[in-house]
Amino acid sequence: MTDMTDMTDTIAGRTRAAWIDEFPLISELAAMRELSWFNPEIAGTAEEGIADVGLTEADIRDASARLKRFAPYIRSVFPETSVSAGIIESPIAAVPNLASVIGERKGVQMPGSMWAKLDSHLPISGSIKARGGIYEVLKHAEEIALKHELITLDSDYSVLDSDEAREVFGRYRVAVGSTGNLGLSIGIMSAKLGFKASVHMSSDARQWKKDRLRSHGVEVVEYESDYSIAVAAGRKQAESDETIYFVDDENSKSLFLGYAVSGHRLAGQLQAMEVQVDADHPLFVYLPCGVGGGPGGVAFGLKVEFGDAVRCIFTEPTHCPSMLLGVHTGAHEALAVQDFGIDNVTAADGLACGRPSGFVGQAMGRLIDGFYTVDDDEMYRLVAEADSAEGLKMEPSSATSLLGPTHVLANAEYRERIGVDEEKLANATHLSWITGGNMVPEEEMASYIEKGNSLL
Repeated sequence: MTDMTDMTDTIAGRTRAAWIDEFPLISELAAMRELSWFNPEIAGTAEEGIADVGLTEADIRDASARLKRFAPYIRSVFPETSVSAGIIESPIAAVPNLASVIGERKGVQMPGSMWAKLDSHLPISGSIKARGGIYEVLKHAEEIALKHELITLDSDYSVLDSDEAREVFGRYRVAVGSTGNLGLSIGIMSAKLGFKASVHMSSDARQWKKDRLRSHGVEVVEYESDYSIAVAAGRKQAESDETIYFVDDENSKSLFLGYAVSGHRLAGQLQAMEVQVDADHPLFVYLPCGVGGGPGGVAFGLKVEFGDAVRCIFTEPTHCPSMLLGVHTGAHEALAVQDFGIDNVTAADGLACGRPSGFVGQAMGRLIDGFYTVDDDEMYRLVAEADSAEGLKMEPSSATSLLGPTHVLANAEYRERIGVDEEKLANATHLSWITGGNMVPEEEMASYIEKGNSLL
């Protein structure tokens, strides 16, 4: 059990002891052991939960249309997107061998069919952040380009690949606080457009991510403290200069909508693979969660697309279960994991966010079916198994999503609550959202796999 020091300390208006007395799960979280918690407050219907968000399907369609307008530009400046005509999207892949390997090690028969959504292979920045992060930069760029009459909404946006456009964008700066992958997507996209870019990076960020950003001409500001401090510093910088646009990972609806576009696209991919999703063939999606913007936005898009046929479950490191803490207590961003002696030190650098997004927690709380936590050693084991079973390379943070089916299988009470009997479970599709990994240097990826194999 982690020492939580003085139990009479006041946190968000209550003593630490009072929080734990009302929410005993906090003690289990503080022990930093693996656990799962399924949300008893999930909405009766998807429509009820969607109403909590304050955004609509029309907002998602607007975001999708904006990405289509930018597709000619993206294709022009990132040739690797030519095959998709400038649309930034990732494939899905069936992973039956991996399901068998995990099931054998865990001593269970994995239910239904298991798939992976390979955001690890998204072009430009190789992570889920290529969705929300790049979308928000493009939305900002569109507003400036329209203001300066570089384009109209009917233009071929490839005209923005010009010295004139870069000169205009160069009068502005884009800033963000990040543990790594969000900074990569925003820094690379901003620099390509011509913006000056600053990424405020916490101590958990991998050195190769900092080096990659600097190679694109991005200013990297390093902090010895954690994610929240880096975000606060970036936000403060923007407040003092009206030419600086700050991408607020904790509260941005633009980021959220960029992620949400994935729901409709996934529906098309599943249909193309003849994967049925309905009440009798439920879809369970497992999403790695840091501050919450990425998984929250994706989950919103999925709920809008599939309604009650999809169940979204978030996964976090045992050393940083911030969204679980916030949703379980209802305190959201008022609590940080450090308040209860949880150290926020994890191999899942992209998930090392000690304080969750209040916007996502409050908006999405009734649309998140549950949470489970994963220990760092287990992440490395899963990285090694994904490589050996399917040849998939992923970051430790991504690998957390692979254990989702085992938690659903183990909790009969949850399945009964949502009306998934044995037959429906056998017909279910389980989709692990692989949030990053394709840009990890070969030698670092090899070290992840080697460590995982040593633990198996």
